[in-house]
Amino acid sequence: MQWRDMPSLSALRAFAVFAESGTLQQAGVALNVSHAAISQQLRQLEAHMGVPLLDRSGRALRLTVEGEQLAQALTLGFGAIRVAVQDLTTRGAGQPLHVTCTPMFATHWLMPRLAGFRQAYPAVDLVIDPTGEVVQLTPGGIDVALRYGHGNWPGLEAEMLLPSPMAVVAAPGLLDQRRVNRPEDLLDLPWLEEIGTNEASVWLRSRGVEDGLKAGRVVLPGNLLMEALRGGQGVAVSVRDFVAPDVKAGRLIELFQEEQGRGYHIVHRPGVLRPGARHFVNWLRRERASTALS
Repeated sequence: MQWRDMPSLSALRAFAVFAESGTLQQAGVALNVSHAAISQQLRQLEAHMGVPLLDRSGRALRLTVEGEQLAQALTLGFGAIRVAVQDLTTRGAGQPLHVTCTPMFATHWLMPRLAGFRQAYPAVDLVIDPTGEVVQLTPGGIDVALRYGHGNWPGLEAEMLLPSPMAVVAAPGLLDQRRVNRPEDLLDLPWLEEIGTNEASVWLRSRGVEDGLKAGRVVLPGNLLMEALRGGQGVAVSVRDFVAPDVKAGRLIELFQEEQGRGYHIVHRPGVLRPGARHFVNWLRRERASTALS
């Protein structure tokens, strides 16, 4: 198609609306412009085509034969565009919004706030998939992931939601007043890990500890991990924000704190989000802002 030979889209739209409404005034109202602007667009269209599209001999403007022919073509063309736009913008509207996050994040951050999202967007059906596994974000699958890390996941867009370092914690009863100056002092104690994660192993390696754990490891869901921690069943590496209330209350002791710069991120595929996912991401941003102010 020779696009340079085509009239401007705005002029064609003005003509189509005039042909449909019958007057310059009504066409102007439909497009939220003055009737003079519509008149100018129509004259520019006639000048571009070199064909009289309007009969101006009477008191009211009427379409010429050529104008009728163009109006019919534009009705078909704009009608097809409107159908395609409606199909694309409503596609997936009935599909629930699918969000994945760790059970710890769901329990400690998301679920206490989720009623606010449901109240703001009652028409958005929501599926929460609490798993420690890193789920791939593919079209038609997960819409938004809430992941912990530095935010550098290739091929995905990520923005910080909850900045928080990791902390190594244990109950006072488990430590039994032992002195802990280095990670090796904890190797004879049991360790707890959330299903789908390996934070304990990663943390120990980052501190240069090569020896294995002598008392073993227990892997369990995030909500049960906190209960096991408080009950003195093991040492764990956890997001500091999630254990801070227990540390403050004396139920847990913070033994080490990991590097800054890590936290939970809002993660999704590049490109335009469908409406439900866009509402959810915007809601997360508002929650982040309100949390920062509190």
